[in-house]
Amino acid sequence: MKRAGRRPSLPGTSRVTSAARLLLAIVVAACQILPAGAQTRGSQAPVKKPAPAPPTPAPAKLVPQTTCPAPLGVGIKTRIAFCEVLADRDPLRGILIKIPPHRGPVTLTFDLHNLHVYSDELVKTKRAFTRYTATIGVLTMDNTLIARAVVQNEFRTAADFVDRVGGGAGPGGVKAVAPTGTESIVVAIPESEDQVSLLGEKLTVEGMSTPPATFSQEGRPIAAVSNLMIEYRPAPPKPATPTKPTKKGGG
Repeated sequence: MKRAGRRPSLPGTSRVTSAARLLLAIVVAACQILPAGAQTRGSQAPVKKPAPAPPTPAPAKLVPQTTCPAPLGVGIKTRIAFCEVLADRDPLRGILIKIPPHRGPVTLTFDLHNLHVYSDELVKTKRAFTRYTATIGVLTMDNTLIARAVVQNEFRTAADFVDRVGGGAGPGGVKAVAPTGTESIVVAIPESEDQVSLLGEKLTVEGMSTPPATFSQEGRPIAAVSNLMIEYRPAPPKPATPTKPTKKGGG
């Protein structure tokens, strides 16, 4: 009697069985790993989102705090205050313009005028013609020149005045000296500066029958300014300093 032999395996059956075993092993391993990974993620502290950046302050435009060593006075019609710019080399003795805390450059604007001493007799005899050219400087407090400003105009009659200034002994209580001619000045102030100075440099005067003469002696009025204004972006407020809790005394 013959023994029944083993059934012959089909071609490729061993390879399929090995692949199935490998796939089963991978599934089992994944089932063991996933719960541990999920548990690890659940135990982590929540990630804090960064605080939003503070909003950028809007640009501000205002009349700056100004120290005028030589006030000319206030116009009787315009009610504008005029300040004389004196010739000097020391920024501390100039017109000081304070700049509030800011971010980025600051724009300084003002009107620059020449000065004329009025003579009714010269006007009536048509001998009052005078050409003025005034130069001033805008400087940092360490005496670094930021920019120069120039105004040039001609005077012939009282109509060439910007305004007459009150507080004098002339007719109507006006001063003999008054601003004439106007040049609108715009100066960019570097971000690093918190104060600037206006100083007179030189004044050239040319009359009808006199050659041009230039003046730059210290203390001499070179020009006048009015309508000072600054435009800037305010610096963001400083973060509040946290206060430490006070300890209560024992006993």
